[in-house]
Amino acid sequence: MTGALLNPQRSAPLGITMGEPSGVGPELIVRLWRDREKLGLPPFIYIGAAEAIHAIDADIPVSHVSDNFENLAPDTLPVLEIPLVARLELGTPQQDNGAAVIASLDKACELALSGSISGIVTAPIHKAALYKAGFTAPGHTEYLARRCGLADESSVMMLATDELRVIPVTIHVPLKDVARTLTADKIIHAGIVAAHDLRARFGIAQPRIAIAGLNPHAGESGTIGLEEATHIMPAVWALRDEGINVSDPLPADTLFHAEARAEYDVVLCMYHDQALIPIKTLDFWGGVNTTLGLPFIRTSPDHGTALSLAGHHTARTDSMLAAIRMADQMARNAASRKENE
Repeated sequence: MTGALLNPQRSAPLGITMGEPSGVGPELIVRLWRDREKLGLPPFIYIGAAEAIHAIDADIPVSHVSDNFENLAPDTLPVLEIPLVARLELGTPQQDNGAAVIASLDKACELALSGSISGIVTAPIHKAALYKAGFTAPGHTEYLARRCGLADESSVMMLATDELRVIPVTIHVPLKDVARTLTADKIIHAGIVAAHDLRARFGIAQPRIAIAGLNPHAGESGTIGLEEATHIMPAVWALRDEGINVSDPLPADTLFHAEARAEYDVVLCMYHDQALIPIKTLDFWGGVNTTLGLPFIRTSPDHGTALSLAGHHTARTDSMLAAIRMADQMARNAASRKENE
């Protein structure tokens, strides 16, 4: 996988949302902020309850900010306060705090759309707790699309590491239903969005997209399934008509070794595990969930709230660190592209 990343300055800090305050999100933010100079992290603001931060580190210095982030104090964690309602219990989500988690996301969207922050990094949410607070989206990806006035399917989920980028065209679909729900239109949409964002936010001038076949051996000319011919190839032809460099359907069992990865910049996978197994095998701790197709940059660590680890200072920071770095680099690439237009 190739694609040169640019390195210009970007004009605004990142915004990191609180996520589930009883989970590991606030702890990861605290630990990374403490190590920000050693890690060379970009400026960021925390959008959430200071209470959740102080529950992890009572001595961390914070400065409360509103909507102006031009002169952030370098020695304090900037906090845009979203107060909690219920008593915070690490490891145990409280239903009444769900509204604050949602408000943190809403504020981050508002700031990103206005350009006050250069991108959003979302800490993990606990969807079961949010559903009780009126959250109706299947997850972060769809909720952020709705906040931008877009349909759920407008956004595209990409999982990324330094070695591989994958996009599952169908996501949380039972395997027995994948062939029925997979359509050429879904593949076309994912390909167009991926090509655009790889150019605009990843600095890849001519993205190369590999297409994974659905069936073993990519259908083996129809002897092990017809979906490659009936669903996938029509999408390939349509994407090529758009000037996008996209492969024919390729056997998934030979698509992810090192030599194969050097030939493309992203893989469109036909179902969830086809995408997530290789990326988690290559880098289980450092994967990043990136939402493409939004009017702003959004990344997230590729893990959940880890409630059992909250407050124990043992959760690994790899994925959150990678999410911050990727959002920053995407923002720099987007700024450079805008300057050169």
